[in-house]
Amino acid sequence: MPVHRRTFLQLAAAGTSSALLTTGQASTRQPIKAVAFDGLTIIDPRPVFALTEALFPGNGSELSNAWRTRQFEYTWLRSMGNRYADFWQITEQALVFACKSLKLELSNQNRDRLMQRYLELKAWPDVRAALVSLKDAGVRSVILANLTVPMLDAVVRNSGLENFFEPHLSTDLVKAFKPDPRAYQMGLDGLQLKREEIVFSASASWDAAGAKWFGYTTFWINRMGLPVEELSVMPDGIGTGQADLVNFVKSKLA
Repeated sequence: MPVHRRTFLQLAAAGTSSALLTTGQASTRQPIKAVAFDGLTIIDPRPVFALTEALFPGNGSELSNAWRTRQFEYTWLRSMGNRYADFWQITEQALVFACKSLKLELSNQNRDRLMQRYLELKAWPDVRAALVSLKDAGVRSVILANLTVPMLDAVVRNSGLENFFEPHLSTDLVKAFKPDPRAYQMGLDGLQLKREEIVFSASASWDAAGAKWFGYTTFWINRMGLPVEELSVMPDGIGTGQADLVNFVKSKLA
């Protein structure tokens, strides 16, 4: 999802959640048993943006926007073309291209520093309390993401969240990125649950749409207050933080 200057500044100042907005009533016959989290609902990417600005003063927002956009375009193109490369490789290639497109000189040292920052990230401040609430309610948690297992392991370890998640469902397992149905299928196979027993928590509206197309009850954590994508489908719930997700899930437990 593009990180424009306005939304970049919103991210930098992002706090915790606000009131829940539900956009539809999911028809579930069975209580929710698990939440499948997109990686960026857990991972706080702001330190990457901050380092980008530090290394390229005055160009950080534009570079972050171009880098992030190309990351996802490469995942979609590689899935469509059956030319899979893992997200770590795609992230580096997207960074190189973004710098070239903006005519910014990217040294090997700065490239390595920016890539390394991904392995130093931690969870958003509101994540731990949400995971505790879900665990206490008997709801399982798993990360279902485009990121590689080492990238996901790093943020979980950095945040001390090892005891909350089931084994990561990285798209490396199926060699197809979201919104390919093979990616969302990992939730059913990995958790051994039915669609109606899983809430998919998305950090991007397009991902919420993909999960909804697949058949999941979906919740969009919309930290930046962005509009819903025009894809003829709405998430079942929208909120600005993890507390909203927890409230949504608990409403489905009865």
